[in-house]
Amino acid sequence: MPTRSRVHPAALRPPTGPIRRIGLISTYPPQVCGLATFAAALAGQWRLFQHRVDVVRIDDGTRTDADPGSVTLATNDSVLVNGSQRSIRDAAAALSRCDVAMLQHEYGIYGGVDGDEVVTLMKGLTVPSIVTLHTVPLKPTPRQRMLLEQIGGLSDRVVVMSATARDRLKSLYSIDPSKVAVIPHGASAPSLTSVDKEQPAAPTPQLLTWGLLGPGKGIEHVIDALALLADDGVRPNYTVAGVTHPKVLAHLGDTYRESLIRRCAELGISQQVTFDDAYRTVPQLMQFVASSAVVVLPYDSRDQVTSGVLVDAIAAGRPVIATAFPHAVELLGSGAGIVVPHGDPLALAAAIRSVVTDTEVAAKMTACAGRLAPSLAWSTVSEQYCRLSDEIIASNRSVAI
Repeated sequence: MPTRSRVHPAALRPPTGPIRRIGLISTYPPQVCGLATFAAALAGQWRLFQHRVDVVRIDDGTRTDADPGSVTLATNDSVLVNGSQRSIRDAAAALSRCDVAMLQHEYGIYGGVDGDEVVTLMKGLTVPSIVTLHTVPLKPTPRQRMLLEQIGGLSDRVVVMSATARDRLKSLYSIDPSKVAVIPHGASAPSLTSVDKEQPAAPTPQLLTWGLLGPGKGIEHVIDALALLADDGVRPNYTVAGVTHPKVLAHLGDTYRESLIRRCAELGISQQVTFDDAYRTVPQLMQFVASSAVVVLPYDSRDQVTSGVLVDAIAAGRPVIATAFPHAVELLGSGAGIVVPHGDPLALAAAIRSVVTDTEVAAKMTACAGRLAPSLAWSTVSEQYCRLSDEIIASNRSVAI
């Protein structure tokens, strides 16, 4: 029976502080990337809280493959064209018409070397600023370190999304620790959009990995693990959902996905593995996630301090099997999932077998995820940003007086 979605009641509560005009700069739908999805979700929640949000969309040259009908751009939205000094000045002016500027930062989305045009932009701001760091490199280049330290010096607050990122920022970078705040990545999950809990379980356990595809996702290790399990008679289905990352597609084409398909054929498990590149709205995607038995995040990265996919999986109440990247180690430590070594199909196979064959193990993970979910709701997360902006606005006013 089809499920019906509704907005979680927490999303409709009135703001506890004053109504603000918020300037947000980021990649933004219809551009296709995790950062754009993050920014759109945050802006949408602020608008539910009755704040005005002026969006400056970064034109980083990424293809826009999202369904254009799924995105409504406000009339006050503008575009930052990388490499254009006039556009940078205009973007700074647009943000400065707001009460506070919220900047999303990822290396390479702004123009210049390592995206250093963000510094010029920040120097042009005349209002308080909050910068959300989506990446905090463990081994930055000297230029990356200098750039992050400049951003920290120019901003009023720096937000990271995990304790690991906070500790790394404080120990490796010269940024005032009093400026650093931890606000988790928000979740658009079925627990917030009302998925029918009475859907019948699939007869064969369904594993799921989703997100933009490209080298480093580690999906080949799951395929190898499935071949090992097949030898033991354990045959879960596995869906790899998502399109190739636009930047990967531009440089390498669809070679990664094609290599995975060939690997499945060579190992004789093609019938178990589905590559699904269908476009889904956020509610549809989250219902799709909720229908899986286990979410698998086999990333090769040992450096990842933020994962929106991980947060969504936990908020959806799904058991998670992930490699030991920092954010997974931190969030799954309470029991919401299993952490395995990187690039280890044997360990992946053992973890998958444990979850799909032992209902008690899966139930405990689901319960742990359910306890974490409320703190990850977009309503909770966006309210924390609002409180932070209220603090810095009040602080700046008291200094001016």
